[in-house]
Amino acid sequence: MQSFDVVIAGGGMVGLALACGLQGSGLRIAIVEEYPPTGTFHANDEHALRVSAINAASERLLTHLGVWQHITAMRASAYQGMEVRDQDSFGRIKFDATENGLTHLGHIIENHVIRQALWQQAESLPDVTIFTPVSLKNVAWGENEAFITLSDERMLTSRLVVGADGANSWLRQHADIPLTFWDYEHHALVATIRTEEPHQAVARQVFHGDGILAFLPLSDPHLCSIVWSLPAEAAQQRKAIDAVLFNRQLGVTFDMQLGQCELVSERQAIPLMGRYARNFAAHRLALLGDAAHTIHPLAGQGVNLGFMDVAELIGELSRLHRQGKDIGQYLYLGRFERRRKHSAAVMLAGMQGFRQLFDGNNPAKKLLRDIGLTFADHLPGVKSQLLRHAMGLNDLPDWLISQTSSVEKI
Repeated sequence: MQSFDVVIAGGGMVGLALACGLQGSGLRIAIVEEYPPTGTFHANDEHALRVSAINAASERLLTHLGVWQHITAMRASAYQGMEVRDQDSFGRIKFDATENGLTHLGHIIENHVIRQALWQQAESLPDVTIFTPVSLKNVAWGENEAFITLSDERMLTSRLVVGADGANSWLRQHADIPLTFWDYEHHALVATIRTEEPHQAVARQVFHGDGILAFLPLSDPHLCSIVWSLPAEAAQQRKAIDAVLFNRQLGVTFDMQLGQCELVSERQAIPLMGRYARNFAAHRLALLGDAAHTIHPLAGQGVNLGFMDVAELIGELSRLHRQGKDIGQYLYLGRFERRRKHSAAVMLAGMQGFRQLFDGNNPAKKLLRDIGLTFADHLPGVKSQLLRHAMGLNDLPDWLISQTSSVEKI
């Protein structure tokens, strides 16, 4: 039986980031992951369909973890602008990096690129042990430690178990933590698109009646990853139709902003659910990322929220260990839970309100949102706060704020 201080269930982006961040803290770390990365990245590989908009806060964390340069060396697309508008209306808001003295506002990065960089980093760390390809079979919660049985019957003990095992978290369910959830009744249709006009490193989003369409710029100036949030039936219909008709519908919905559109990948439709765990921590347990919360992708903040969970827990566990306190005691995990529940709740409520405001073509609602977007675009104080929020600068834990960065002047 092997003993650890922290056992992390899940070797995805969030779980790996926590393991890397705890290196050097004096804690012994283990990761349990059923599906390790396969293959290696090549620059001429086709772009994967699952991408994330990594904001400045997450970039700062990944830089601290020592993986940012490896990510950008593989493939990452910096974007210098953001545009949000209402279809067939005057309402729009634009953000520009140069106007704010910045080189970029964020990066569009394929999820598997981030995971591969973090996995390689974790494998090289002396304080981190990776168990793969295995999963958790059972966890028994003791007073002073948790007793873990893996699917291959190996046994571990740990002072703290961390659930970073995704939206359908086995660990959250095993710990009987209640979950509030709701169906957005939308699917996210994702694909890679070649555009006639170059995207100019601008992330664009348009709200149209019953849907939301985002074009996220990739490293090729004519390639974008799209995320098209649509009612489930409409998403399935657009997934199945002929590519020529799909291209036409896509271009019309996007008002031909980038000229003709051409589908260059398969299409996937992903059901969208909102989730919020009743507790983010318990006796010898902490939940991170999608295991604790999932939100609508319209603001692209899902993985960024998870990375800030990681940053907060890194700070708390390091502090508790330095002070000689029991890192698995729920009493001591309370500050982490309060801060991250608040951040997630604010984000969930904000996204829900934003989505409801932009849902449908009711003339009064349309006028209200168009006026709101226009005012926000022309009021410097409001616009700068919206940009700080989008870049994650209002959600940084104290220890990460202390790292100098030019983005703090926004």
